[in-house]
Amino acid sequence: MPRSLKVALTTTDLAFLVYWTLSGLARAGMIHIPPAWMYAHYDQPTVVAWNWSFLPLDLLFSLTGLTSVAAARRGNPLWRPLALLSLAFTIAAGGMAVAYWTLLKEFDPAWFLPNLALVLWPLAFLGSLMSEPKRG
Repeated sequence: MPRSLKVALTTTDLAFLVYWTLSGLARAGMIHIPPAWMYAHYDQPTVVAWNWSFLPLDLLFSLTGLTSVAAARRGNPLWRPLALLSLAFTIAAGGMAVAYWTLLKEFDPAWFLPNLALVLWPLAFLGSLMSEPKRG
């Protein structure tokens, strides 16, 4: 696994696990997150449901990405399809959020740009991962 992919997957996947941990703690009333750090309409039930609808997809890309990194470290060739799955799930999650914010015409850079990055950075790795691995 290229080092740049390992760093990108690990950073993104751990960041999302932290995000969902903090979101869960805030939802349970165990911590307070300042409203200025929140996404638009964060207090409306429909938007809360929209945000939480991403949990399964985000956990899926995080777990496949981290599993891919671990498999690569062990020399297991399954790292490649796991990385491809993780990148596809990452693009889907970012694309869904970008589409949502675009439809609402909400272009807060703090939320729009990170989601756009989730669509774009995986594209840099897809071509090399989909080509036949070099033997030898």
